Amino acid sequence: MKKTIKKILCGVLAVTIALGTFFLGSGFLNGDILSREVLAGTEGYTYSGRTPKYIFMFIGDGMSYPQVQATNYYKGVLENGKIDPANGNYLEPKNLLFTNFPVVGSVTTYDSTSLCPDSASTATSLSTGKKTLSSVINMDETKKVSYETITEKLKKQLGYKVGIVTSVNIDHATPAAYYSHVPSRSQYYNIGLDLIKSGFDYFAGGAFLSDSSKEVKEQGKEKITALAQKNGYTVADTKQEFNALTYNSGKVIVTAPNSELEDGTGALKYNLDRKESELTLADYTKKGIEMLSKNSKGFFMMVEGGKIDWACHANDAASTIQDTIAFDDAIKVAVDFYNQYPDDTLIIVTGDHETGGLTIGFAGTNYNTYLEKLSNQKISYTEFDKLIKNYKANNIIFAEALKDAKKYFGLITASDIDAKNKPGMVLTDYELESLKNAYYLSMKSEKITLNQEEYVLYGTYEPFSVTLTHVLNNKSGISFSSYSHTGLPVPLFAKGQGKELFNGYYDNTDVFNMLKAITKVK
Repeated sequence: MKKTIKKILCGVLAVTIALGTFFLGSGFLNGDILSREVLAGTEGYTYSGRTPKYIFMFIGDGMSYPQVQATNYYKGVLENGKIDPANGNYLEPKNLLFTNFPVVGSVTTYDSTSLCPDSASTATSLSTGKKTLSSVINMDETKKVSYETITEKLKKQLGYKVGIVTSVNIDHATPAAYYSHVPSRSQYYNIGLDLIKSGFDYFAGGAFLSDSSKEVKEQGKEKITALAQKNGYTVADTKQEFNALTYNSGKVIVTAPNSELEDGTGALKYNLDRKESELTLADYTKKGIEMLSKNSKGFFMMVEGGKIDWACHANDAASTIQDTIAFDDAIKVAVDFYNQYPDDTLIIVTGDHETGGLTIGFAGTNYNTYLEKLSNQKISYTEFDKLIKNYKANNIIFAEALKDAKKYFGLITASDIDAKNKPGMVLTDYELESLKNAYYLSMKSEKITLNQEEYVLYGTYEPFSVTLTHVLNNKSGISFSSYSHTGLPVPLFAKGQGKELFNGYYDNTDVFNMLKAITKVK
Protein backbone atom coordinates (compact mmCIF):
# COMPACT_ATOMS: atom_id res chain seq x y z
CA MET A 1 0.00 0.00 0.00
CA LYS A 2 2.84 2.41 0.91
CA LYS A 3 4.56 1.64 -2.40
CA THR A 4 1.35 2.39 -4.30
CA ILE A 5 0.88 5.73 -2.52
CA LYS A 6 4.51 6.59 -3.18
CA LYS A 7 4.11 5.90 -6.90
CA ILE A 8 1.00 8.06 -7.06
CA LEU A 9 2.70 10.94 -5.26
CA CYS A 10 5.73 10.69 -7.55
CA GLY A 11 3.46 10.77 -10.57
CA VAL A 12 1.56 13.81 -9.31
CA LEU A 13 4.83 15.58 -8.53
CA ALA A 14 6.19 14.85 -12.01
CA VAL A 15 3.06 16.20 -13.70
CA THR A 16 3.07 19.29 -11.46
CA ILE A 17 6.71 20.04 -12.27
CA ALA A 18 6.11 19.50 -15.97
CA LEU A 19 3.09 21.78 -16.07
CA GLY A 20 4.82 24.40 -13.95
CA THR A 21 7.86 24.39 -16.21
CA PHE A 22 5.65 24.73 -19.26
CA PHE A 23 3.48 27.56 -18.02
CA LEU A 24 6.26 29.55 -16.34
CA GLY A 25 8.77 29.01 -19.13
CA SER A 26 6.33 29.59 -21.94
CA GLY A 27 5.10 32.97 -20.78
CA PHE A 28 1.45 31.89 -20.79
CA LEU A 29 0.97 33.28 -17.30
CA ASN A 30 2.24 36.79 -18.03
CA GLY A 31 1.32 37.15 -21.70
CA ASP A 32 4.94 37.34 -22.91
CA ILE A 33 6.14 35.82 -26.17
CA LEU A 34 6.19 32.07 -25.71
CA SER A 35 9.69 30.75 -25.10
CA ARG A 36 11.08 29.11 -28.22
CA GLU A 37 13.22 26.76 -26.11
CA VAL A 38 10.09 25.33 -24.50
CA LEU A 39 7.92 25.19 -27.62
CA ALA A 40 10.43 24.11 -30.22
CA GLY A 41 10.15 20.43 -29.31
CA THR A 42 12.98 18.05 -28.64
CA GLU A 43 15.49 17.15 -31.29
CA GLY A 44 16.21 13.82 -29.66
CA TYR A 45 14.67 11.64 -32.37
CA THR A 46 16.74 8.70 -33.55
CA TYR A 47 16.11 6.49 -36.55
CA SER A 48 18.12 3.50 -37.67
CA GLY A 49 15.89 2.38 -40.53
CA ARG A 50 16.17 2.89 -44.24
CA THR A 51 16.12 6.51 -45.44
CA PRO A 52 13.26 7.02 -47.93
CA LYS A 53 14.35 8.09 -51.38
CA TYR A 54 10.97 9.67 -52.14
CA ILE A 55 9.15 11.87 -49.60
CA PHE A 56 5.67 13.37 -50.01
CA MET A 57 4.52 16.04 -47.56
CA PHE A 58 0.80 16.74 -47.99
CA ILE A 59 -0.62 19.73 -46.10
CA GLY A 60 -4.35 20.35 -45.99
CA ASP A 61 -4.40 24.04 -45.16
CA GLY A 62 -7.04 24.62 -42.47
CA MET A 63 -7.69 20.88 -42.23
CA SER A 64 -8.11 19.28 -38.82
CA TYR A 65 -10.23 16.48 -37.40
CA PRO A 66 -13.60 18.14 -38.16
CA GLN A 67 -12.81 18.67 -41.86
CA VAL A 68 -11.59 15.07 -42.21
CA GLN A 69 -14.49 13.50 -40.33
CA ALA A 70 -17.19 15.65 -41.93
CA THR A 71 -15.90 14.50 -45.33
CA ASN A 72 -15.83 10.85 -44.24
CA TYR A 73 -19.41 11.08 -43.01
CA TYR A 74 -20.61 12.96 -46.09
CA LYS A 75 -19.06 10.39 -48.42
CA GLY A 76 -20.61 7.61 -46.36
CA VAL A 77 -24.09 9.13 -46.47
CA LEU A 78 -24.03 9.69 -50.22
CA GLU A 79 -22.39 6.40 -51.17
CA ASN A 80 -23.67 3.79 -48.72
CA GLY A 81 -25.42 5.44 -45.79
CA LYS A 82 -29.04 5.16 -44.74
CA ILE A 83 -31.21 8.23 -44.37
CA ASP A 84 -34.25 8.64 -42.14
CA PRO A 85 -35.97 11.94 -43.05
CA ALA A 86 -37.11 12.40 -39.45
CA ASN A 87 -34.04 11.30 -37.49
CA GLY A 88 -31.15 12.00 -39.84
CA ASN A 89 -28.26 9.89 -41.03
CA TYR A 90 -27.49 6.32 -40.01
CA LEU A 91 -23.93 6.07 -41.12
CA GLU A 92 -21.63 3.64 -42.75
CA PRO A 93 -18.73 6.09 -43.14
CA LYS A 94 -16.64 5.92 -46.29
CA ASN A 95 -13.23 7.10 -45.22
CA LEU A 96 -10.81 9.22 -47.16
CA LEU A 97 -7.88 7.16 -48.44
CA PHE A 98 -5.28 8.77 -46.19
CA THR A 99 -7.24 8.02 -43.02
CA ASN A 100 -6.37 4.36 -43.59
CA PHE A 101 -2.63 5.00 -43.24
CA PRO A 102 -1.07 2.73 -40.60
CA VAL A 103 0.33 5.48 -38.33
CA VAL A 104 -1.65 8.41 -36.92
CA GLY A 105 -0.37 11.24 -34.73
CA SER A 106 -1.87 14.38 -33.23
CA VAL A 107 -0.02 17.68 -33.70
CA THR A 108 -0.27 20.95 -31.76
CA THR A 109 -0.12 24.12 -33.85
CA TYR A 110 0.34 27.24 -31.64
CA ASP A 111 3.03 29.73 -32.60
CA SER A 112 5.19 32.16 -30.61
CA THR A 113 2.35 34.52 -29.76
CA SER A 114 -0.95 32.85 -30.55
CA LEU A 115 -2.94 29.70 -29.87
CA CYS A 116 -4.77 30.47 -33.12
CA PRO A 117 -1.80 30.80 -35.49
CA ASP A 118 -1.54 31.60 -39.18
CA SER A 119 -0.20 29.57 -42.10
CA ALA A 120 3.14 31.38 -42.23
CA SER A 121 4.18 30.52 -38.68
CA THR A 122 2.76 26.98 -38.69
CA ALA A 123 4.32 26.10 -42.04
CA THR A 124 7.59 27.55 -40.71
CA SER A 125 7.39 25.14 -37.77
CA LEU A 126 6.72 22.20 -40.11
CA SER A 127 9.53 23.11 -42.49
CA THR A 128 12.22 24.29 -40.03
CA GLY A 129 11.34 22.96 -36.58
CA LYS A 130 11.19 26.50 -35.17
CA LYS A 131 8.43 28.62 -33.66
CA THR A 132 7.92 32.16 -34.88
CA LEU A 133 5.38 34.99 -35.06
CA SER A 134 2.23 34.82 -37.13
CA SER A 135 2.84 36.16 -40.67
CA VAL A 136 6.62 35.51 -40.49
CA ILE A 137 8.09 32.94 -42.88
CA ASN A 138 11.23 31.01 -41.85
CA MET A 139 12.69 33.76 -39.67
CA ASP A 140 12.87 34.25 -35.92
CA GLU A 141 10.80 36.66 -33.82
CA THR A 142 13.30 39.47 -34.38
CA LYS A 143 12.78 39.02 -38.13
CA LYS A 144 16.54 39.08 -38.60
CA VAL A 145 17.63 35.44 -38.32
CA SER A 146 16.69 32.99 -41.08
CA TYR A 147 15.98 29.31 -40.53
CA GLU A 148 17.08 26.64 -43.02
CA THR A 149 14.21 24.52 -44.32
CA ILE A 150 14.05 20.75 -44.67
CA THR A 151 13.85 21.22 -48.44
CA GLU A 152 17.02 23.33 -48.52
CA LYS A 153 18.83 20.73 -46.41
CA LEU A 154 17.73 17.84 -48.60
CA LYS A 155 18.75 19.58 -51.81
CA LYS A 156 22.09 20.81 -50.46
CA GLN A 157 23.17 17.75 -48.48
CA LEU A 158 21.54 14.82 -50.29
CA GLY A 159 20.98 16.16 -53.79
CA TYR A 160 17.20 15.59 -53.69
CA LYS A 161 15.08 17.27 -56.29
CA VAL A 162 12.34 19.42 -54.76
CA GLY A 163 8.76 20.05 -55.87
CA ILE A 164 6.27 22.57 -54.43
CA VAL A 165 2.60 22.12 -55.41
CA THR A 166 -0.50 24.02 -54.29
CA SER A 167 -4.09 24.77 -55.24
CA VAL A 168 -3.60 28.43 -54.32
CA ASN A 169 -0.97 30.97 -55.39
CA ILE A 170 2.56 29.63 -55.68
CA ASP A 171 3.86 32.48 -53.53
CA HIS A 172 1.21 32.06 -50.80
CA ALA A 173 2.33 31.45 -47.21
CA THR A 174 2.35 27.65 -46.98
CA PRO A 175 4.23 26.89 -50.21
CA ALA A 176 6.52 29.85 -49.54
CA ALA A 177 7.54 28.32 -46.20
CA TYR A 178 9.34 25.59 -48.11
CA TYR A 179 11.58 27.94 -50.13
CA SER A 180 11.48 31.52 -48.81
CA HIS A 181 12.65 33.62 -45.84
CA VAL A 182 10.76 36.89 -45.31
CA PRO A 183 9.65 38.92 -42.27
CA SER A 184 6.11 39.20 -43.68
CA ARG A 185 4.05 36.83 -45.81
CA SER A 186 2.71 39.87 -47.69
CA GLN A 187 6.12 40.56 -49.26
CA TYR A 188 5.14 38.65 -52.38
CA TYR A 189 7.78 40.07 -54.66
CA ASN A 190 10.58 39.06 -52.30
CA ILE A 191 8.99 35.64 -51.94
CA GLY A 192 9.04 35.34 -55.73
CA LEU A 193 12.73 36.27 -55.80
CA ASP A 194 13.41 33.60 -53.17
CA LEU A 195 11.56 31.06 -55.31
CA ILE A 196 13.95 31.70 -58.19
CA LYS A 197 16.96 31.74 -55.85
CA SER A 198 15.99 28.36 -54.38
CA GLY A 199 16.72 26.59 -57.64
CA PHE A 200 14.04 24.03 -56.78
CA ASP A 201 12.93 21.89 -59.65
CA TYR A 202 9.14 21.90 -59.91
CA PHE A 203 6.56 24.48 -58.89
CA ALA A 204 2.86 24.16 -59.70
CA GLY A 205 -0.21 26.07 -58.59
CA GLY A 206 -2.14 29.27 -59.15
CA ALA A 207 -0.87 32.60 -60.43
CA PHE A 208 1.94 34.59 -58.81
CA LEU A 209 0.68 37.27 -56.44
CA SER A 210 4.08 38.90 -56.91
CA ASP A 211 3.32 39.60 -60.57
CA SER A 212 0.60 42.02 -59.49
CA SER A 213 2.49 43.42 -56.50
CA LYS A 214 3.32 47.10 -55.92
CA GLU A 215 6.91 46.40 -56.97
CA VAL A 216 5.64 45.49 -60.44
CA LYS A 217 2.70 47.92 -60.74
CA GLU A 218 4.16 50.99 -59.03
CA GLN A 219 7.94 50.56 -59.15
CA GLY A 220 8.16 49.03 -62.62
CA LYS A 221 10.12 45.97 -61.55
CA GLU A 222 10.17 42.95 -63.84
CA LYS A 223 7.58 40.25 -63.24
CA ILE A 224 8.76 37.16 -61.36
CA THR A 225 7.63 34.89 -64.20
CA ALA A 226 9.87 36.79 -66.63
CA LEU A 227 12.81 36.72 -64.20
CA ALA A 228 12.27 33.00 -63.65
CA GLN A 229 12.55 32.36 -67.38
CA LYS A 230 15.76 34.37 -67.52
CA ASN A 231 17.09 32.15 -64.72
CA GLY A 232 16.47 28.89 -66.53
CA TYR A 233 12.87 28.04 -65.63
CA THR A 234 10.34 26.86 -68.16
CA VAL A 235 7.00 28.54 -67.41
CA ALA A 236 3.93 26.60 -68.50
CA ASP A 237 0.65 28.49 -68.26
CA THR A 238 -1.59 26.58 -70.66
CA LYS A 239 -2.92 23.05 -70.46
CA GLN A 240 -1.14 22.20 -73.70
CA GLU A 241 2.21 23.39 -72.31
CA PHE A 242 1.52 21.49 -69.09
CA ASN A 243 0.79 18.24 -70.93
CA ALA A 244 3.96 18.66 -73.02
CA LEU A 245 6.24 18.83 -69.98
CA THR A 246 8.66 15.96 -69.50
CA TYR A 247 11.61 15.20 -67.25
CA ASN A 248 13.82 16.76 -69.94
CA SER A 249 12.03 20.11 -69.59
CA GLY A 250 14.39 21.01 -66.75
CA LYS A 251 13.28 23.32 -63.94
CA VAL A 252 9.61 24.14 -64.33
CA ILE A 253 6.98 26.56 -63.03
CA VAL A 254 3.37 25.64 -63.80
CA THR A 255 0.66 28.25 -63.36
CA ALA A 256 -2.93 27.30 -64.13
CA PRO A 257 -4.49 28.76 -67.29
CA ASN A 258 -6.45 31.96 -66.61
CA SER A 259 -9.70 30.21 -67.52
CA GLU A 260 -9.11 27.74 -64.69
CA LEU A 261 -8.39 30.31 -61.99
CA GLU A 262 -10.79 31.79 -59.47
CA ASP A 263 -11.54 35.36 -60.47
CA GLY A 264 -9.67 37.94 -58.44
CA THR A 265 -7.39 35.57 -56.53
CA GLY A 266 -5.37 33.66 -59.11
CA ALA A 267 -5.95 30.42 -57.21
CA LEU A 268 -7.37 27.27 -58.74
CA LYS A 269 -11.15 27.07 -58.74
CA TYR A 270 -12.94 25.27 -55.96
CA ASN A 271 -13.44 21.64 -56.83
CA LEU A 272 -17.19 22.29 -56.65
CA ASP A 273 -16.86 24.79 -59.53
CA ARG A 274 -14.24 23.00 -61.61
CA LYS A 275 -15.08 21.75 -65.09
CA GLU A 276 -14.27 18.13 -65.85
CA SER A 277 -11.57 19.13 -68.34
CA GLU A 278 -9.73 21.49 -65.99
CA LEU A 279 -6.49 20.63 -64.20
CA THR A 280 -6.58 19.36 -60.62
CA LEU A 281 -4.24 19.10 -57.66
CA ALA A 282 -3.94 15.41 -58.53
CA ASP A 283 -2.81 16.33 -62.05
CA TYR A 284 -0.12 18.61 -60.63
CA THR A 285 1.03 15.88 -58.25
CA LYS A 286 1.21 13.28 -61.00
CA LYS A 287 3.20 15.62 -63.24
CA GLY A 288 5.50 16.39 -60.31
CA ILE A 289 6.33 12.71 -59.93
CA GLU A 290 7.09 12.54 -63.64
CA MET A 291 9.36 15.58 -63.39
CA LEU A 292 11.22 14.53 -60.23
CA SER A 293 11.35 10.76 -59.92
CA LYS A 294 14.11 10.03 -62.43
CA ASN A 295 16.59 11.72 -60.13
CA SER A 296 18.99 9.05 -58.82
CA LYS A 297 19.25 10.81 -55.46
CA GLY A 298 15.53 11.11 -54.68
CA PHE A 299 12.95 13.84 -54.24
CA PHE A 300 10.84 15.74 -51.72
CA MET A 301 7.44 17.08 -52.80
CA MET A 302 5.21 19.33 -50.69
CA VAL A 303 1.58 19.37 -51.88
CA GLU A 304 -0.88 21.84 -50.34
CA GLY A 305 -4.67 21.66 -50.50
CA GLY A 306 -4.98 25.40 -49.91
CA LYS A 307 -8.63 25.91 -50.81
CA ILE A 308 -9.80 23.85 -47.82
CA ASP A 309 -8.69 26.79 -45.69
CA TRP A 310 -10.35 29.40 -47.90
CA ALA A 311 -13.68 27.55 -47.89
CA CYS A 312 -13.58 27.24 -44.10
CA HIS A 313 -12.83 30.94 -43.71
CA ALA A 314 -16.06 31.57 -45.63
CA ASN A 315 -17.95 28.90 -43.65
CA ASP A 316 -18.77 27.08 -46.90
CA ALA A 317 -19.08 23.45 -45.75
CA ALA A 318 -19.92 21.97 -49.16
CA SER A 319 -16.86 23.57 -50.79
CA THR A 320 -14.71 22.50 -47.81
CA ILE A 321 -15.75 18.87 -48.24
CA GLN A 322 -15.30 18.88 -52.01
CA ASP A 323 -11.79 20.34 -51.76
CA THR A 324 -10.88 17.82 -49.06
CA ILE A 325 -11.94 15.11 -51.52
CA ALA A 326 -9.76 16.74 -54.21
CA PHE A 327 -6.88 16.75 -51.72
CA ASP A 328 -7.42 13.03 -51.12
CA ASP A 329 -7.36 12.45 -54.89
CA ALA A 330 -3.90 13.99 -55.02
CA ILE A 331 -2.78 11.73 -52.17
CA LYS A 332 -4.04 8.72 -54.12
CA VAL A 333 -1.52 9.59 -56.85
CA ALA A 334 1.28 9.41 -54.27
CA VAL A 335 -0.09 6.12 -52.87
CA ASP A 336 -0.06 4.64 -56.39
CA PHE A 337 3.60 5.66 -56.62
CA TYR A 338 4.24 4.20 -53.16
CA ASN A 339 2.79 0.87 -54.28
CA GLN A 340 5.52 0.72 -56.94
CA TYR A 341 8.32 1.70 -54.53
CA PRO A 342 7.16 0.80 -51.00
CA ASP A 343 10.69 0.37 -49.62
CA ASP A 344 11.79 3.82 -50.78
CA THR A 345 8.77 6.05 -50.13
CA LEU A 346 7.37 8.02 -47.20
CA ILE A 347 4.01 9.81 -47.35
CA ILE A 348 2.96 12.30 -44.66
CA VAL A 349 -0.48 13.92 -44.57
CA THR A 350 -1.32 16.65 -42.07
CA GLY A 351 -2.79 20.13 -41.64
CA ASP A 352 -1.11 23.37 -40.62
CA HIS A 353 -3.99 24.52 -38.38
CA GLU A 354 -7.79 24.34 -38.21
CA THR A 355 -9.91 27.03 -39.83
CA GLY A 356 -13.43 28.18 -39.07
CA GLY A 357 -14.17 26.16 -35.95
CA LEU A 358 -16.07 23.60 -38.02
CA THR A 359 -18.35 21.41 -35.91
CA ILE A 360 -20.38 18.34 -36.73
CA GLY A 361 -23.54 19.25 -34.87
CA PHE A 362 -25.90 22.23 -34.62
CA ALA A 363 -28.31 23.44 -31.96
CA GLY A 364 -31.19 23.42 -34.42
CA THR A 365 -30.77 19.74 -35.30
CA ASN A 366 -29.88 18.53 -31.78
CA TYR A 367 -28.45 14.99 -32.02
CA ASN A 368 -29.35 14.55 -35.68
CA THR A 369 -27.44 15.28 -38.86
CA TYR A 370 -28.68 15.47 -42.44
CA LEU A 371 -25.43 15.65 -44.37
CA GLU A 372 -27.02 14.63 -47.67
CA LYS A 373 -28.55 18.12 -47.79
CA LEU A 374 -25.12 19.57 -48.54
CA SER A 375 -25.29 17.89 -51.96
CA ASN A 376 -27.93 20.50 -52.91
CA GLN A 377 -25.19 23.12 -53.15
CA LYS A 378 -24.01 23.31 -56.76
CA ILE A 379 -21.50 26.18 -56.70
CA SER A 380 -19.14 27.78 -54.18
CA TYR A 381 -19.78 31.05 -52.43
CA THR A 382 -17.35 32.80 -54.83
CA GLU A 383 -19.40 31.80 -57.85
CA PHE A 384 -22.59 32.89 -56.14
CA ASP A 385 -20.97 36.26 -55.39
CA LYS A 386 -20.94 36.84 -59.15
CA LEU A 387 -24.72 36.47 -59.23
CA ILE A 388 -25.01 39.08 -56.49
CA LYS A 389 -23.07 41.54 -58.65
CA ASN A 390 -25.72 41.00 -61.30
CA TYR A 391 -28.47 41.58 -58.73
CA LYS A 392 -26.92 44.93 -57.86
CA ALA A 393 -26.41 45.96 -61.47
CA ASN A 394 -30.00 45.12 -62.43
CA ASN A 395 -31.86 45.88 -59.18
CA ILE A 396 -33.09 42.31 -58.85
CA ILE A 397 -35.77 41.91 -56.19
CA PHE A 398 -35.47 39.45 -53.29
CA ALA A 399 -38.18 37.13 -54.65
CA GLU A 400 -36.15 36.65 -57.84
CA ALA A 401 -32.96 36.02 -55.88
CA LEU A 402 -34.74 33.23 -54.00
CA LYS A 403 -35.03 31.36 -57.30
CA ASP A 404 -31.23 31.15 -57.35
CA ALA A 405 -31.26 30.05 -53.70
CA LYS A 406 -33.33 27.09 -54.86
CA LYS A 407 -31.29 26.44 -58.00
CA TYR A 408 -27.86 26.51 -56.36
CA PHE A 409 -28.57 25.61 -52.72
CA GLY A 410 -31.85 23.69 -52.86
CA LEU A 411 -33.51 26.07 -50.39
CA ILE A 412 -37.22 26.68 -50.95
CA THR A 413 -40.10 28.61 -49.42
CA ALA A 414 -43.21 27.04 -47.94
CA SER A 415 -45.20 28.13 -51.00
CA ASP A 416 -42.84 26.47 -53.48
CA ILE A 417 -44.30 23.66 -55.61
CA ASP A 418 -41.63 21.27 -54.28
CA ALA A 419 -42.23 22.07 -50.61
CA LYS A 420 -44.40 19.00 -50.01
CA ASN A 421 -41.82 16.60 -51.48
CA LYS A 422 -38.80 18.28 -49.86
CA PRO A 423 -39.93 19.41 -46.42
CA GLY A 424 -36.39 19.35 -45.04
CA MET A 425 -35.31 22.06 -47.50
CA VAL A 426 -38.15 24.46 -46.69
CA LEU A 427 -36.98 27.74 -45.15
CA THR A 428 -38.37 28.50 -41.71
CA ASP A 429 -39.63 32.00 -40.99
CA TYR A 430 -36.41 32.68 -39.06
CA GLU A 431 -34.20 31.48 -41.94
CA LEU A 432 -36.20 33.42 -44.52
CA GLU A 433 -35.93 36.60 -42.48
CA SER A 434 -32.16 36.06 -42.08
CA LEU A 435 -31.76 35.69 -45.83
CA LYS A 436 -33.86 38.79 -46.50
CA ASN A 437 -31.80 40.93 -44.11
CA ALA A 438 -28.56 39.65 -45.62
CA TYR A 439 -29.84 40.26 -49.15
CA TYR A 440 -30.67 43.89 -48.51
CA LEU A 441 -27.26 44.41 -46.92
CA SER A 442 -25.58 42.88 -49.97
CA MET A 443 -27.60 45.13 -52.27
CA LYS A 444 -26.29 48.34 -50.71
CA SER A 445 -24.10 50.01 -53.31
CA GLU A 446 -21.96 51.97 -50.86
CA LYS A 447 -19.26 50.34 -48.78
CA ILE A 448 -20.59 49.87 -45.26
CA THR A 449 -19.01 49.37 -41.86
CA LEU A 450 -20.45 46.34 -40.12
CA ASN A 451 -21.47 46.51 -36.50
CA GLN A 452 -20.58 43.70 -34.10
CA GLU A 453 -23.77 41.72 -34.73
CA GLU A 454 -23.34 41.98 -38.50
CA TYR A 455 -19.71 40.88 -38.34
CA VAL A 456 -20.66 37.80 -36.31
CA LEU A 457 -23.29 37.00 -38.93
CA TYR A 458 -21.27 37.69 -42.09
CA GLY A 459 -17.59 38.18 -41.32
CA THR A 460 -15.97 39.96 -44.27
CA TYR A 461 -17.99 37.98 -46.81
CA GLU A 462 -20.93 38.87 -49.04
CA PRO A 463 -23.84 38.76 -46.58
CA PHE A 464 -26.31 36.99 -48.86
CA SER A 465 -23.81 34.32 -49.97
CA VAL A 466 -22.51 33.50 -46.50
CA THR A 467 -26.04 33.39 -45.07
CA LEU A 468 -27.09 30.89 -47.74
CA THR A 469 -24.18 28.62 -46.78
CA HIS A 470 -24.96 29.08 -43.08
CA VAL A 471 -28.60 28.09 -43.57
CA LEU A 472 -27.69 25.03 -45.64
CA ASN A 473 -24.90 24.06 -43.22
CA ASN A 474 -27.25 24.28 -40.25
CA LYS A 475 -30.03 22.33 -41.93
CA SER A 476 -27.40 19.63 -42.52
CA GLY A 477 -26.25 19.62 -38.89
CA ILE A 478 -22.99 21.48 -39.56
CA SER A 479 -21.88 24.75 -37.95
CA PHE A 480 -18.87 27.08 -37.74
CA SER A 481 -17.73 29.21 -34.81
CA SER A 482 -15.26 31.53 -36.56
CA TYR A 483 -14.15 33.12 -39.82
CA SER A 484 -10.55 32.76 -38.69
CA HIS A 485 -8.18 30.03 -37.52
CA THR A 486 -8.65 28.14 -34.27
CA GLY A 487 -6.33 26.45 -31.78
CA LEU A 488 -7.28 22.83 -32.44
CA PRO A 489 -4.51 20.26 -32.92
CA VAL A 490 -4.37 18.60 -36.33
CA PRO A 491 -4.02 14.94 -37.24
CA LEU A 492 -0.99 13.51 -39.00
CA PHE A 493 -1.13 10.31 -41.07
CA ALA A 494 2.01 8.48 -42.20
CA LYS A 495 2.76 5.59 -44.53
CA GLY A 496 6.09 4.15 -45.64
CA GLN A 497 9.70 4.24 -44.49
CA GLY A 498 10.07 6.00 -41.13
CA LYS A 499 6.34 6.11 -40.48
CA GLU A 500 6.68 4.80 -36.92
CA LEU A 501 8.27 8.06 -35.72
CA PHE A 502 5.04 9.96 -36.35
CA ASN A 503 2.91 8.08 -33.83
CA GLY A 504 1.77 9.94 -30.71
CA TYR A 505 0.96 13.47 -29.56
CA TYR A 506 3.59 16.11 -30.33
CA ASP A 507 4.23 19.64 -31.58
CA ASN A 508 4.42 20.70 -35.23
CA THR A 509 8.12 21.54 -34.79
CA ASP A 510 8.71 17.84 -34.16
CA VAL A 511 7.59 16.96 -37.68
CA PHE A 512 10.74 18.67 -38.96
CA ASN A 513 12.86 16.94 -36.31
CA MET A 514 11.47 13.55 -37.31
CA LEU A 515 12.16 14.20 -40.99
CA LYS A 516 15.65 15.33 -40.08
CA ALA A 517 16.24 12.08 -38.20
CA ILE A 518 14.79 9.93 -40.98
CA THR A 519 16.87 11.60 -43.71
CA LYS A 520 19.94 12.05 -41.48
CA VAL A 521 20.56 15.61 -42.63
CA LYS A 522 22.40 18.04 -40.35
